[in-house]
Amino acid sequence: MKINNIHYRTIWLEEATPNVVQVIDQRSLPHEFVIESLTTVDEVAIAIKDMHVRGAGLIGATAAYGMYVAALHADVDYVMDALKTAGEVLKMTRPTAVNLAWAVERQLAVASMAANKDEAVRITRETAGAIANEDADFCRRIGAHGVSLIEKISQAKSGNTVNILTHCNAGWLAFVDYGSATAPIYAAHDQGINVHVWVDETRPRNQGARLTAWELGQHGVPHTVIADNVGGHLMQHGLVDLVITGSDRTTYTGDVANKIGTYLKALAAQDNGIPFYVALPSSTFDWTMQDGLKEIPIEQRHGGEVQYIQGLHEGTIKKVLLTPQTSPAVNYGFDVTPARLVTGLITERGICDASAAGILKLYPEKAAQTKLSP
Repeated sequence: MKINNIHYRTIWLEEATPNVVQVIDQRSLPHEFVIESLTTVDEVAIAIKDMHVRGAGLIGATAAYGMYVAALHADVDYVMDALKTAGEVLKMTRPTAVNLAWAVERQLAVASMAANKDEAVRITRETAGAIANEDADFCRRIGAHGVSLIEKISQAKSGNTVNILTHCNAGWLAFVDYGSATAPIYAAHDQGINVHVWVDETRPRNQGARLTAWELGQHGVPHTVIADNVGGHLMQHGLVDLVITGSDRTTYTGDVANKIGTYLKALAAQDNGIPFYVALPSSTFDWTMQDGLKEIPIEQRHGGEVQYIQGLHEGTIKKVLLTPQTSPAVNYGFDVTPARLVTGLITERGICDASAAGILKLYPEKAAQTKLSP
């Protein structure tokens, strides 16, 4: 994606000093564009936990680069011990997004084959780059598959605007590039299809209003920010043609964990006969989980994110207290949308039903990892 006509990914190695990991610090967006340098495992862990970076794919890529940083700083005689310790630190930062643990385990597996520290550094660096490249490529392919859904609606509407509702930010800022839910939208826009995006503000951290709206604007995609509770009203009045969201973890049976409030959008979509699709790369599937409601861990974050809101005031980014000082707040980060409410899943391999049969038809090699395996 481009920012002021300059191409950026969300994470990369500093060109002059490749032992420095650089990321876009999303806490400052949309008002300031800040690039942050990460040089230690602790800095990488803080960046993930405190949401300098966020989104399933980007969390995974950041964790992968964190393992590379761990290899760089490891004692020459205890490389695997250092990597295992770093892996546990990184996996504890955000429990819901499965990409994080997936990336850590992938790095541990390749590093275990290294004969010495230098080889471990080389392998983890190459693997982190491969994970980042795969993430970008998979999201590009999600766009190539998902655009067909928008094309069909556009044709049925004789070329009139296709109105798409999305929730939170499953855009390029949540991945290494392209995004998941936004990838089909960008592809449609680039093909000249008339699209308009309803952008949920997504309390409490307002990733929709702050991030999705910003990146859609950078790409020139028409969009309108709405309060989280407006989606149902729009659907009732025929102002939404399609819902596309992302996912932080999806079971092999099609249950979807995504930003809190996604379940309510799925209910409204079903009640109004509007297709509800979830876009995700295969790294977001959890091949060990069957029942999302019972098995997916739901992150609870600090209540201060609910009590305070951040914005620009007289040229300075500030936080403002919304609630009475004595009122407690609870902050569930995600909810689970049952597979029965999901019209389909858009993946890098194609579109499938949100069911074990549909998913494993696209990924037959994963059947042995599931509870369906004899």
